[in-house]
Amino acid sequence: MASLSDEVKREIGQHFVYGFHGHQVSDDIKTLIRDYHLGSVLLMKRNVLNAKQVRNIVRELQSIAKESGHQKPLLIGIDQENGIDRAQPLPGAMALAATGNPDIAYQVSVATAEELKMVGINWVYSPVADVNSDSRNPVIDPQEVAQYASSVARGLTSCGVAPSVKHFPGHGDTHVDSHLALPVIKKSRSQLEATELVPFDDLIHGTPPVASVMVGHMALPCLTGDNTPASLSPKITKELLRGQMGYDGVVVTDCLEMDAVAEPLQGGCGVEEGALRSLLAGADVAMVCHTFERHIGSIERVYAAVESGELPYSELVASGRRIAKMKGAFVRGWDDVLPAETEETFQTKWDELKKAHLELSRAAYRKSSAVVWGTEKLPLKVDEKKEVLLFTPTMESLNRAVDDPEGALRDRSGRLRNTAGASYLALASEVQKCVTMRHIVYSSDEEVENITSDVGAIVFVLRNADRSVWQNDYLKKVLVQSTDIPVVLLASCGPYDLIGQEDLREKTVFMASFEFTRNAFEAFVGVVFDGNEAQGRVPVSI
Repeated sequence: MASLSDEVKREIGQHFVYGFHGHQVSDDIKTLIRDYHLGSVLLMKRNVLNAKQVRNIVRELQSIAKESGHQKPLLIGIDQENGIDRAQPLPGAMALAATGNPDIAYQVSVATAEELKMVGINWVYSPVADVNSDSRNPVIDPQEVAQYASSVARGLTSCGVAPSVKHFPGHGDTHVDSHLALPVIKKSRSQLEATELVPFDDLIHGTPPVASVMVGHMALPCLTGDNTPASLSPKITKELLRGQMGYDGVVVTDCLEMDAVAEPLQGGCGVEEGALRSLLAGADVAMVCHTFERHIGSIERVYAAVESGELPYSELVASGRRIAKMKGAFVRGWDDVLPAETEETFQTKWDELKKAHLELSRAAYRKSSAVVWGTEKLPLKVDEKKEVLLFTPTMESLNRAVDDPEGALRDRSGRLRNTAGASYLALASEVQKCVTMRHIVYSSDEEVENITSDVGAIVFVLRNADRSVWQNDYLKKVLVQSTDIPVVLLASCGPYDLIGQEDLREKTVFMASFEFTRNAFEAFVGVVFDGNEAQGRVPVSI
């Protein structure tokens, strides 16, 4: 039992990483750093405008911590795999695997770390080491996953950014998203050792050992005896990860606001209770990404547990040493996180860094672009008098009533169509450099426009159509009208869109870009219209 002295409260604050909202430092996160001694802050897409803006908010966060008497600077984390610059990204995990070259994964990770470090980010929740071992991938090789994950971790570490391999002990053998429900993986220890644990074991015993491990929210009843999420189970963190696998680095949870933990209707215990249980289970840092009330509630729940003796303070102190060790290696001191540097000097250095990374980015994307079938039909030869129709799916996450004016398209009748999305507008721009083009944003509730003799070719983009099946329904209607027109299909995210549709081989070309970023689309267009070689390969069985 420990009284809640200032020292105890400061220790407790080190065991949480919290997010906040907005492009500026919010009052909420200021309160958490100053009054609750929060030791780590998480940035998300909602916090990022550009490199200079991120660098400024990170400096402000570190200044607040220093002024509030923190002994060590903050860990600043981000769930980011491909750089901080949306205008010039670097390839993510699936695209890197598609290159077939772990050395490219290492080089891209070095570049990513250089960019993150320059803006003050020192912790990244990457690499993903989940072995995609569900029924769609019967020949996946866990050693290959380990090879790429190790390359990413080594690249990040070499430039002073702490990697966090995830989602221990493996999230690949389930279709259930822990954001929405609790995945249950009914595998024995021997089955896990043969597949899921292979990449984690490789990184844990690597040179150097991976700095941190993220534990996921999946149940493994064959190991634990019940449906407790791995993140809250001592049998996973203390017994398996630390005891049997010998890991002595920092363990962080996945976000505890996911429904697998947060939602009682899904069997969750709630965020605040989940935070306590994760620390009792052996995690060093509990992650809560979104809600200020839950941030406060989680810390106060741990206050009460320490005060009552439910959570032994000695365990927190021992855990805190691991966090301090990681801070010493990747954050260092106040002069390191608050260098004497003007915004102008920073911007000059940033521009030079991005220029140095530009060719690496382009080369990596060229090597990742893959033809699944139809190589013999490329490149497309389109009559100059005819147009290419580009179909891209509506961005389903956006509200149709509040379209971004930049992405608003109108049909021939002048009706406002759904938002195209910035990435697909970039694709349209790249296509238009090569041919006369008309861009159609298609959705589930619209009929296909008549495809006339003015059309010389069709590029039809899919995005997770294995789940959004309406995209394939729309595609079939388009193909009915285009029997004599070349059709190129693009899987712009996961490559699973056309599983079971081998009948399309004769009629179409099918390519995969593995992500919907400008550079990935630039490489795709180069293959389709300019005759560049598609050097990538699909890294999973489809």
